[in-house]
Amino acid sequence: MTKSKRTTAAPPSPPVLGPRALNRATLARQLLLSRSPMSATGAVDHLVGLQAQNVKPPYYALAARLDGFTPEALSRPMADREVVRIVTLRSTIHTHTADDCLTLRPLVQAARDRELHHFRAGLAGVDLDRLAATARALVEEEPRTMKELREALLEDWPDADPQALSVAARCKLPLVQVTPRGLWGRSGQVRLTTAEHWLGRPAGPAPAPAPDATVLRYLAAFGPASVKDMQTWAGLTRLRDAFERLRPRLVTFRDENGAELFDLPDAPRPDPDTPAPPRFLPEFDNLLLSHADRTRVVPPELKGRHWQGNIAYRTLLVDGALAGLWRLDGDALVIEPFGHLDRTRWAEVTAEAERMLGVLHPGTAYDIRFGTVRG
Repeated sequence: MTKSKRTTAAPPSPPVLGPRALNRATLARQLLLSRSPMSATGAVDHLVGLQAQNVKPPYYALAARLDGFTPEALSRPMADREVVRIVTLRSTIHTHTADDCLTLRPLVQAARDRELHHFRAGLAGVDLDRLAATARALVEEEPRTMKELREALLEDWPDADPQALSVAARCKLPLVQVTPRGLWGRSGQVRLTTAEHWLGRPAGPAPAPAPDATVLRYLAAFGPASVKDMQTWAGLTRLRDAFERLRPRLVTFRDENGAELFDLPDAPRPDPDTPAPPRFLPEFDNLLLSHADRTRVVPPELKGRHWQGNIAYRTLLVDGALAGLWRLDGDALVIEPFGHLDRTRWAEVTAEAERMLGVLHPGTAYDIRFGTVRG
């Protein structure tokens, strides 16, 4: 009598999420399916910062996401040093909460060190630890512009490349932009001091903390996502180990190309047919920058259409996806769609434009004009 062989069933394959399912999930995390009652500071915390290469984008980003938002809702905590502007993710300026400023900056220090390698020829003979100490003393004595800092450092290292000296200071130190820079309706040069000096408390631990907690926060704001997606968002490498440590706490999916996606078990994943209202987003909005595969928001045929060289345009979302560009031109808000929008969509876009203008430019009359359709 022969014994039957036992067979072990293969584990079930992870569910597949198409671009539209990923779109709705990400929009829900990004507070773009419906406006949130969160405070501005709470939203900056939830979104793990807002891209802020220019002063105005964080305000437009929050106007698209928050119910009852006014510019003062972000300017006030910035003036009170509850949120700050600092170079962090992808070596770009972000608006972060004070807590994130002090903890995320050490996490991305490895990327700042790699950036510094590109300037090593101009730093021949420069003791970087001494440079950091000298720069710290200078900016903590009084906030300084990059030009002022560069000129002061040249006194100690006259043979070094001036730009390399200022880049080295920015890479070695957590330099924040002090107010009034960053306040709505105010002007001011970029003046820098250290985060510790500005906030009155020390930065996070050195060496940098493990990224595990940040992985969970990234997924809460941008998931479901792959390891490569988070690496693109953070400007970091070698995050696979953190995802593997967290795997028992996460759920997994696949996208249509077979890439493994991680997510928080209880995070929102709305029905793909959930309506997504139009939204006017600023240039450099993190929604369009925080995944290696951006097809969940940018249709493949429109790849690169919201960029020209190093310039990013303000973008219009329709049905949750990139659908056009917009700009303020004199007394007009000019909308340039990439394709045909029917009468219902036009009405929705116009209503959202009027709302955005009323929030950020109250008392100013703007005509809403539709420019040439960009085919």
